[in-house]
Amino acid sequence: MGKDIHNIAIVGLGFGAEFIPIHQAHPNVNLVAVCRRNEEEMNKVADQFDIEKRYGDYDELLKDSEIDAVHINSPIPDHAPQSLKALRAGKHVMCTVPMATTIEECEELCKVVEETGLKYMMAETVVYSREFLYIKELYDNGELGKIQYLAASHPQDMDGWPEYWERMIPMHYATHVVSPCLGMVDGLAEYVSCFGSGTVRDDIAEKSGNKFAVETCHIKLKDSDLSAHIWRFLYDVARQYRESIDVYGTKKSFEWTLV
Repeated sequence: MGKDIHNIAIVGLGFGAEFIPIHQAHPNVNLVAVCRRNEEEMNKVADQFDIEKRYGDYDELLKDSEIDAVHINSPIPDHAPQSLKALRAGKHVMCTVPMATTIEECEELCKVVEETGLKYMMAETVVYSREFLYIKELYDNGELGKIQYLAASHPQDMDGWPEYWERMIPMHYATHVVSPCLGMVDGLAEYVSCFGSGTVRDDIAEKSGNKFAVETCHIKLKDSDLSAHIWRFLYDVARQYRESIDVYGTKKSFEWTLV
């Protein structure tokens, strides 16, 4: 990014506030600003962490020439529009997953990153989990042998979460299962085959346009004989939360704990 110290602004302070101590502890980061529509809540967080610059308007934040990069933690529908605005304003972007909810938005983000030469990071978390890093090290050191199969799951009941989740389709939020499968072998998906199973209640189906309770996907990895199986649900399935990956090799295998 061309300099040793980078001035960062965090956008969205619900989940996003958890990242403030991480940024403040990083030797190459100055956390100079926060942004949230609810100014009362924003001030509570900014006071707690002694952050001087506070913006209730995202567009005003982007005009601040002191800010090099934004870390976006806003609701999912805002991810792509806010990322595109920031890139076009000359800011590097780190954005919570997913990067977008349409193919067109993904393509536009890639296009703007190429045009601007700025950095964009989709802030996937599972590939930084201790479990993933442990099994990745085993694989890279040859202890697993040849990987024969990958499987990942992300069950999570979203009842009680913000209302926009009721409009989400499970496979539109599959990064926590796709990324560890691809990241384990540094691979790309060649093609996918997806299926739905079961039904959600009528109000969820009407809002999302999706009737399936569980969505599964087989991924054929490019230039490989390997495939991966992933599954997701958001509502109406009795299973506690888990983000997991299972890896099966010729020498050793790893299965994520069930709880």
